[in-house]
Amino acid sequence: MSQIDRVLRSNLKLRHLQLLVALDEFRHLGRVSEFLSITQPAVSKMLVEIEKMFELQLFTRSTRGTEPTSYGATVVRFARSVLADYQRTREEIDAVASGGVGRTSVGAMVVATPSLLVPAIQRVKERSALTTVMVEEGDLTRLLPRLRVGELDLIVGRLEPGYASPDLETEALYTEPMCIAVSPAHPLAQAPRPSWAMLAQMPWVVPPPWASSRSKLAQMFYKHRLVPPTDIVETASFLVTLSSMHQRPAIGFLAYSVAEHFSRQGMLCILKIKVPIELPPVGIITLRGRAKTLASQMLMDCLRETATLR
Repeated sequence: MSQIDRVLRSNLKLRHLQLLVALDEFRHLGRVSEFLSITQPAVSKMLVEIEKMFELQLFTRSTRGTEPTSYGATVVRFARSVLADYQRTREEIDAVASGGVGRTSVGAMVVATPSLLVPAIQRVKERSALTTVMVEEGDLTRLLPRLRVGELDLIVGRLEPGYASPDLETEALYTEPMCIAVSPAHPLAQAPRPSWAMLAQMPWVVPPPWASSRSKLAQMFYKHRLVPPTDIVETASFLVTLSSMHQRPAIGFLAYSVAEHFSRQGMLCILKIKVPIELPPVGIITLRGRAKTLASQMLMDCLRETATLR
């Protein structure tokens, strides 16, 4: 263990970390060579050098490419975390030098984007126009690993209880109900009293299976003694959801504030049907114990202010 400690503290260089991450990304020595602009023998030599430092095999080599071992996967996570901190620090220094507060990276779930995150970013810009906010949309299965390795500073979205973990800090901001919406051209758009039986027979675009809103939707059909729709598209992407609602056209199951936002623009119609379900609140997720940059702290303050005004 003392050998590992010595390697992590003293022996590993930035170029070693970059190589490890590139090997994990491309899984091929030739493509890593092209990406890093060094020869393939140099890539092989550097990998051997790193493995000798650890006295462990980090990648298996074959004619099909390279694959991280269990040791390698652990070291790659460390490399990603260090490189993310390095990049964050460099960007923050550059931003402060140019008069800004810095840069923050936020993972965004659809439920929080139009009525929480975008107005909060506007507040950030009003206070510090040169502060940069990088937004990456996705679901928790995609965003949490990036938060843990330092590629994201925080996540805004629904605080799904199934993803609670001791290494995460959560802060609830408000509750967000769901609604059922369609495109203005959908046959049900002007229906005065659509029923659950009518909805069950039509195409839907729904949240992925892991989302609490998905299981709650199925429960609503069972409550009305109906089989949930089988003609479905599953996605966590709002672009796919909106496109499916307009082109199929499919029925969408959306956070009310999201549907309302696009309804005001004439892009969606909220159906007049009650959806009496309780879901986890919308809020902020951060990694416990990680120091927050000035930019990420400013964004979090603006998120709280925006939520209060709701």
